[in-house]
Amino acid sequence: MGSMSDCSSHDSSSPVGAELAAAPYTCPMHPEVVRALPGDCPRCGMALAASGVPQAGEDKAELRGMTRRLVIAAILTLPVFVLGMAHWFEGSALAHWAAEDTSRWVQAVLATVVLFGVGWPFLVRAVSSLRHRSANMFTLVAIGTLAAWGFSVAGLIVPDWTVGNDLYFEAAAVIITLVLAGQVMELRAHRRTGDSLRALMDLAPEVASQKQTDGSFLEIPLAEVVAKDVLLVRPGAKLPVDGKVLSGSSTVDESMLTGESLPIDVVPGNSVRAGTINGRGSFEMEAEEVGSSTVLAGIVQLVAQAQRGHAPVQDVADRVASFFVPAVVGAALLAFVGWFTLGGSLPMALTAAVSVLIIACPCAIGLAVPMAIMVGVGRAARAGVLVRKPAALEALQGVDVLCLDKTGTLTEGRPEVTETRTAQGVSPERLLSLAASLEGRSEHPLATAIVRRAQAQGVATLAVEDFVATPGGGVEGRIDGLWVRIGSPAFTGQDDGTKGAESGSSRMDVVADGHWLGTFLLADAIKPSAKAALESLQSLGLRVVMLTGDREGVARRVAAELGLIDFRAGLSPEDKAAAVRSLEHAGERVCMAGDGVNDAPALAVARASIAMGAGSDVAKETADFILVQGSLDGVVRTFSLGRAIMGNIRQNLFLALAYNSLGIPLAAGVLYPFTGWLLSPMVAGAAMSLSSVSVIANALRLARWKP
Repeated sequence: MGSMSDCSSHDSSSPVGAELAAAPYTCPMHPEVVRALPGDCPRCGMALAASGVPQAGEDKAELRGMTRRLVIAAILTLPVFVLGMAHWFEGSALAHWAAEDTSRWVQAVLATVVLFGVGWPFLVRAVSSLRHRSANMFTLVAIGTLAAWGFSVAGLIVPDWTVGNDLYFEAAAVIITLVLAGQVMELRAHRRTGDSLRALMDLAPEVASQKQTDGSFLEIPLAEVVAKDVLLVRPGAKLPVDGKVLSGSSTVDESMLTGESLPIDVVPGNSVRAGTINGRGSFEMEAEEVGSSTVLAGIVQLVAQAQRGHAPVQDVADRVASFFVPAVVGAALLAFVGWFTLGGSLPMALTAAVSVLIIACPCAIGLAVPMAIMVGVGRAARAGVLVRKPAALEALQGVDVLCLDKTGTLTEGRPEVTETRTAQGVSPERLLSLAASLEGRSEHPLATAIVRRAQAQGVATLAVEDFVATPGGGVEGRIDGLWVRIGSPAFTGQDDGTKGAESGSSRMDVVADGHWLGTFLLADAIKPSAKAALESLQSLGLRVVMLTGDREGVARRVAAELGLIDFRAGLSPEDKAAAVRSLEHAGERVCMAGDGVNDAPALAVARASIAMGAGSDVAKETADFILVQGSLDGVVRTFSLGRAIMGNIRQNLFLALAYNSLGIPLAAGVLYPFTGWLLSPMVAGAAMSLSSVSVIANALRLARWKP
């Protein structure tokens, strides 16, 4: 199973990491099961999940160990399966050699290694389930594989104990290999959960520049920063802690925390937060909230708590195991007693009992879900939908409310010029030329939008003299003998309300020698495909709610353009998560779609979650689905394909369970008194294989799915 270490060995280089690393391991299906070390749940056999952030190498070690077991099992099982099924090719050299003693002993040795060597952890889990009186899939796996193996060993040593001298080592080996494949998928999901939390923690820098008494700055570990420390934030750097600006100025991108599409100007006295990204200026700040008290740390804790509460889809074999396992064992015992008592034949009694146990092995049931998911996930990838957590496919089916972030999901996530207003006698081209000439020297995002507009329209820029930039205000300089200013109404002296920006837009005025020349309105542009995609989502029966940290006016403008009735603005990351929880508590089933760090808590607490491909790494690590192109069309495809996959899974489960329902009575010999026909274990093994083939064939139909 791979090496495991105590959770106390977690990297605690940051206060957040130390706090979360101290958390125990719990079972997703049975939260009352708590262990200090990673391992398996004694009740259901599932791998325990870390309550906090697992050490980077710890979850990978267990996954590597289980993957290694899967590879070994597959290599050893293949020859056993080929030899066991060789009788299908009667008269061939393979069938002839497979019937010889050498072949039979080879099968015995290889199957024994697979069952008791590679598959040993499953036998341990089965014993644990019996000890705790909680039958599960591993109980059924152990009963079926041990019956097939034990009966085959007895037939190998004492041929008279079997009917037809048949062996069933391949059944035991194949079942163990299939279960191993399922375990590898589960452990990969656990590893991704840890990755999402580590990605959040990595948003904060590892070091901070602390001001010394002599005025110099010293790089110190982030964990050593305390309140009241004065820190230097350099251009392009991540902010280390929450605090306020003491000196200097810059712009700070807070979109990952607040959803605000435009970077904000910061000057002395403004508050700033850990994990946000500084622009091209630099400033000194005073630390106020450090370690686990920062807003970023709160987001990490919210995501960790939400992921602990997420229970993965329980395998159908586990759901029915509470009654299926006793029923199978009872049917096998009844068949043995009945045939031994009435027929007086030990070989026939053993044959009937073992046939029941073999035909009841959850081979087709075990394939029903992973095969559909494997084919469906591959088809989804070709459609631009990456499925990170296959268990969420089931949760997606019950969703009736879709919560959407605004910035980067419904909108492009950057400001664009939406309208140009000019004074009489001033052409739009002249206004844009003057503005772009000045803004070409500025680093502000609004300035970049104006320059981008001029380049798109092929407008030439002019020479600028005596350029001056005022942080938080605007820029000015001399162009063609005119003193031109562009910036906020307060900066340009136009704050009289007569040329006010529309709600949800940013306004930049252009003034030359004190005379107003025109105004630019800028806003976050709506994605071209957003409106049509929203209509498609609503046609699927989904109610769409927009959740954004942006201003009320911006949210209202976007909602009006897209025809959205329900929206909530000015939400913090915690508020977004609370909004999702509130909808869930009201009986709604919620899917969240977003792209920013500020969306991570809501993505984590939602029943299902979708991240835009161009979004933050944290959002993508937290979400169940990732859209490669990041458009709402991908959300439509996610829901449509999710429904197709779950429909295929239900069909597969029907085939598998119907087969078991019909096969067990036949294996027990209920038709023998009427037809004289008794199902042999060899036929039971073949029927088990055919049921798996039917499930696989049905799953492959998903490869032809079209959006």
